[in-house]
Amino acid sequence: MSLSDFFSPVDSRKFCAESGFMPGQLGGQVQIFTSEFPEVSKETVDIVLMGVSDDRNAVNNEGCALGPDYVRGKLYSLYQSNGNVRIADLGNIRAGHTVADTYVAVKTVVAELVKQEIFPIIIGGGHDLTYAQYMAYEELEQKVDLVVVDPRFDLDESTDISSVETTSTSYLNKIFLHEPNYLFNFSNIGYQTYFVSHDSLRVMEKLLFDVNRLGDFYGKIAVSEPIVRNASMLSFDVSAIRSSDACGNANATPNGFYGEEACQLCRYAGMSDKLTSFGIYEFNPAYDRNGQTAMLIAQMLWYLIEGYYQRKKDFPLQPKSQYIIYRASLKDNSHELVFVKSKKTDRWWMQVPYPTSHSGNERFHLVPCRYDDYQIAVGGEMPDIWWRTYQKLV
Repeated sequence: MSLSDFFSPVDSRKFCAESGFMPGQLGGQVQIFTSEFPEVSKETVDIVLMGVSDDRNAVNNEGCALGPDYVRGKLYSLYQSNGNVRIADLGNIRAGHTVADTYVAVKTVVAELVKQEIFPIIIGGGHDLTYAQYMAYEELEQKVDLVVVDPRFDLDESTDISSVETTSTSYLNKIFLHEPNYLFNFSNIGYQTYFVSHDSLRVMEKLLFDVNRLGDFYGKIAVSEPIVRNASMLSFDVSAIRSSDACGNANATPNGFYGEEACQLCRYAGMSDKLTSFGIYEFNPAYDRNGQTAMLIAQMLWYLIEGYYQRKKDFPLQPKSQYIIYRASLKDNSHELVFVKSKKTDRWWMQVPYPTSHSGNERFHLVPCRYDDYQIAVGGEMPDIWWRTYQKLV
């Protein structure tokens, strides 16, 4: 089966004048599926854009299936500073006969692209499509570090969780309980405490997952960089952005990230060598004003693409001459912590040793961290991220 079987072409008349795009505009540099399906291979394409026209399981946000074309209209009008982009727009994945059929289509396409080392950008559709994005990694048999930007934990706390339907507010149940389990770590960025129950927080703590309140990032969005850098896939719910900046969502609320913070998160994501897929979900043009949310998402994707072409390839640690090793001991001298700093980017990692029972050849697991974590270790204390990671390796 060809990738083209899953997609419907884009109607460029919706966003392109008869005279075409202006020189330098992104739309003139992208292979867009209008009549002929683009050639998709690592030799010709670095990044693939794909819409998903399915909102049947988007809770209280019917209409977000129409979002991808509105985003295209804004994205392709922007000027790209990097003139050597290799991007293909495959069009929109058609809604299947059932939602499960749509999930299979998204899973198949994302898995094929990641396998070819092509970076897929998914424009949804409901946030439940994150589950399909995740399932692609099962097909690849890869461990997943999942990062979700969301003001809520999309967990259903029903007593019979085995019967929970996959929706935009419960898809994490399916991911956490899926067998075989390929999820190594889950991180939330930007949850808002009044939307989260104590039971959900206890679940996250018990599973040793990383959850980060919105307030942790106010005035210091750089704190998010190591979290994003650790992701192999990232899912962004538009409702994580405050309604004054992104009103195009039926579940938008007064608080959330500012537009420029959302763009910075996307830039960090693009620059991460580890990230292999990105999805943005829940944009509903029915609630947008003057195309403001569509334009913000377009600018977020612009920063994502800009970041992608600024990747430094400083992970893993090869060659060693490009890194500086730092060591710190705990107060009781019970353990020595090893940190690694890239000379290229000044980014930091922490070495967490595998338990002695580990049967692989690797001696330690590298975790992105901040200079602040190194300072904590120099002070003789154990950084939280070291202990949480070690517990997962046991």
